[in-house]
Amino acid sequence: MHAIRKKTMIKKITLFALLAICGVSSTTIAGESIPSSSRSREAISKVKPQIEKAFDSKNLKFGAPIYIRIFKEEKELEIWVSRNKSFTLFRKYTICTYGYGSLGPKTRQGDEQAPEGFYYVKPDKLNPVSTFHLSFNLGYPNKYDRIHQRTGRALMVHGNCVSIGCYAMTDEKIEEIYAIADAALRNGQSFFRVHIFPFRMTSENMQRHRNSKWYPFWQNLKEGYDFFDKNGNTPPNIEVENRRYVFNKSR
Repeated sequence: MHAIRKKTMIKKITLFALLAICGVSSTTIAGESIPSSSRSREAISKVKPQIEKAFDSKNLKFGAPIYIRIFKEEKELEIWVSRNKSFTLFRKYTICTYGYGSLGPKTRQGDEQAPEGFYYVKPDKLNPVSTFHLSFNLGYPNKYDRIHQRTGRALMVHGNCVSIGCYAMTDEKIEEIYAIADAALRNGQSFFRVHIFPFRMTSENMQRHRNSKWYPFWQNLKEGYDFFDKNGNTPPNIEVENRRYVFNKSR
């Protein structure tokens, strides 16, 4: 037992030393620790002026709560920003790659699939010293994934334009996305939602994919997709009941 404790302590000391070398620090806001690094601070400082200008042009406030949607087939990531109790589309970003997988959720470690479903990102999921420039962890597997015995870890949105199951952006794009997410969290948003769909879930697209083995799963995802449109661009609160996603008004 003593040897195990000693080994754990060595690992912790080593981790703290590495973080110090990388210039990692954190700020606590509303009880949540928000990490940063010299790399992330430099990136945010570089892109912030043009982002703030773009926000102003749409009558949006930099640092307001955000909501992210991802569409696999279209390779698009959308950032929506809160205004007057609903969300306004700020910008669409092209996803560089999500690896070698196809449409359909991630089900097991090593399958090279990128997740589909409903996730949320808390401040401690930001990674300002990512191997892939900057990143945030999607929180896969979520409750639904675990109930369905899906496995995998460290599924991210990150830079460097390479992936075997994450959603990879160019470094230029991840700097903007990271800066917007960091500002929202530092301004008090306790987490931001990331809803990931296989495609834009129109009736036409659903019909086109009706023979997929994932069609019943996608029908469930479509309920959440439709909720957003039917409730004035307000994302739903997601819960899991009877092995399905269920959708309620945001709390």
